[in-house]
Amino acid sequence: MSSPCGAMQSDRLLTVVTSYGSNGLTSQDSTPSKLSVVRMEEEALRRKLKYFFMSPCDKYHAKGRKPYKLGLQLLKIVIVTIQLVLFGLSNQMVVTFKEENSASFKHLFLKGYKGGSDSTLAIYTQSDVYSHIIFTIEQYLALPETAVERYAYVYGTGVNGSALSLCQQYYREATIDPANDTFDIDPHVITDCIGVDPLVPPASEKPQVSTATATSNYKNFTLQFQKLINVTIRFQLKAINIQTIINNEIPDCYTFTITIVLDNKAHSGRVKVSLVNEASIKECTDPSVSGHADSYTRLALDVLVAVVCLLSLVLCGRSIFRGVLLQHEYVQFFSTRLGRRVSWADRSEFINGWYILLIVGDVLTIVGSFIKMGIESKNLSSYDVCGILLGTSTLLVWVGVIRYLSFFQKYNILIITMRAAFPSVIRFCCCVAVIYLGYCFCGWIVLGPYHVKFRSLSMVSECLFSLINGDDMFVTFAGMEDSGFLVWVFSQVYLYTFISLFIYMVLSLFIALITGAYETIMGTHPGRDASPSQDLQAFVAACTDSPSSGKFRGTEPSCSSFFCCCDCPSQRCSSPGFY
Repeated sequence: MSSPCGAMQSDRLLTVVTSYGSNGLTSQDSTPSKLSVVRMEEEALRRKLKYFFMSPCDKYHAKGRKPYKLGLQLLKIVIVTIQLVLFGLSNQMVVTFKEENSASFKHLFLKGYKGGSDSTLAIYTQSDVYSHIIFTIEQYLALPETAVERYAYVYGTGVNGSALSLCQQYYREATIDPANDTFDIDPHVITDCIGVDPLVPPASEKPQVSTATATSNYKNFTLQFQKLINVTIRFQLKAINIQTIINNEIPDCYTFTITIVLDNKAHSGRVKVSLVNEASIKECTDPSVSGHADSYTRLALDVLVAVVCLLSLVLCGRSIFRGVLLQHEYVQFFSTRLGRRVSWADRSEFINGWYILLIVGDVLTIVGSFIKMGIESKNLSSYDVCGILLGTSTLLVWVGVIRYLSFFQKYNILIITMRAAFPSVIRFCCCVAVIYLGYCFCGWIVLGPYHVKFRSLSMVSECLFSLINGDDMFVTFAGMEDSGFLVWVFSQVYLYTFISLFIYMVLSLFIALITGAYETIMGTHPGRDASPSQDLQAFVAACTDSPSSGKFRGTEPSCSSFFCCCDCPSQRCSSPGFY
């Protein structure tokens, strides 16, 4: 049964001059028949709005429409999660292969390297520097006989077309006399390099210089220690990751670029030794696995995910479009009939933030799926980019599940509490951020030279955030014991004031803001928002028709929009709504 309009709204309807959905209705020529038409239009708008904000179950009872979009989202959750798990397993093998090869290279090419040691490898004498250089090159030349893995040399990548480059960088001129406290330095950097080749290069890749000469030159390489900045050894190796066969994938071919640096730029008597390994992946030239047939299961899954997400994106975009149209109709009604402006809070109710979240997730999934197909076809190797896109999209898909739980009042408390507390929490965080950044800069400048956790701004922020949560407190205090007395006193004041301020005051106030919003919501109306859109809710609440009353099954207008093609043919152009 249609509910009658209130007396006040009826009076206002009779006094307006402009028309809404009728032809020239004025206060002078109002008739009972025209008045009834106006009331019917008003009731029709109320039903549209009520249907717009219904849950999928209520929409099913109202018009008999099956929740196709809800089913599509559930299907998307399943297949997107399966896709992410399969990619995660492959990516894990790739990362493991890179890390294990990096560890192997350190053991093979760094003299005195001990795995698991946190301290930086360093040398302190000139003889040790020469010894490390000779050890690295000899290990490189003897690699086929010493390495467990099958590695191949890459020729033509070094200086003069060699396989390995040995370079030193030093100042053009540097005269340092600590006894007289004098020095004379020309800061221009000179780079001096020689090339080294394995004894037996392939016939198709002959080096430009004699192999015997290039191989023996490194033993006569003289370092300019007084002016030395660093020594760099760079070469490339090839390997094949055959463990991917476990996941029924064609193995990848890797090219590792190894750079060993003996860093003396500090001129402190301590030369730091480091190894950096960069890997590039490409398709093997002639892959052949006995008993292995081409499998298109993963490709079919990726295509299915992309199609489902594209369909979800279209449906979400359609719903947002229809919400905008209904918002315009509602605003026009209030403006022409009641002479009132609709608040921005009421306008925002028509734009569902969950749809925007789903659209972003769909776009990320589609892009990530195409990158994944490129990786599996060996045309791309952007594992990190693909992982970020697919991981973020899966997160958004699962977060979107909360939207369906919000239809039940007992499960809706998290969402409405976050919505009510969000403005206050943001303002509070802005104030706290100013104090937090002040402590970060202060700790970085004063404590950075003496404590490893304060060496950079990012490390300071991580350390302070850990202290707020009660982690590593004693270790942080103990790390300042070796500093000077003045710095130690400052560190104690710094750490005690930060911990006291942020744990006992900031965290307590932060929790109080959320608790206050929760108590306000529960005190106002359990399961309802503490600050509802009053005008919109009051207007919709005047319609007391239940979803199963049959009054929402009225004749719909003809379909003229592209978005209507996504509906069931028997239910085209239904009122826009949320699923």
